[in-house]
Amino acid sequence: MRKYSSEQQEKQMVKKIICNRCGKEISAENGIRTEGVFSVDFRWEYPADKDGERHQFDLCESCYDRMTAEFVVPVEME
Repeated sequence: MRKYSSEQQEKQMVKKIICNRCGKEISAENGIRTEGVFSVDFRWEYPADKDGERHQFDLCESCYDRMTAEFVVPVEME
C-alpha cells in the first residue's frame, strides 16, 4: 500500500510504502524508497471470476521471501 505526499499530488510522490502482509512501513525520500519492495499492479481479465478488477499490493523483502519459499515451483532468478 502506498501513501503519497499531500503537497505533491500532481506528481504522486511516494511518502511511504506499507507492506500489505506484515504492516512494516518503508519510508521514501524524495519519492525513492529506502528498502527493497515487491510491488504488484494487476488487472484481472476474462475468464477469471475477478474479471475487470485491479489488484495492487506491496510486500517488504522479508514477506516476499516467506511467500516465495512456499512455492512448489521456485521463482526463476537471473
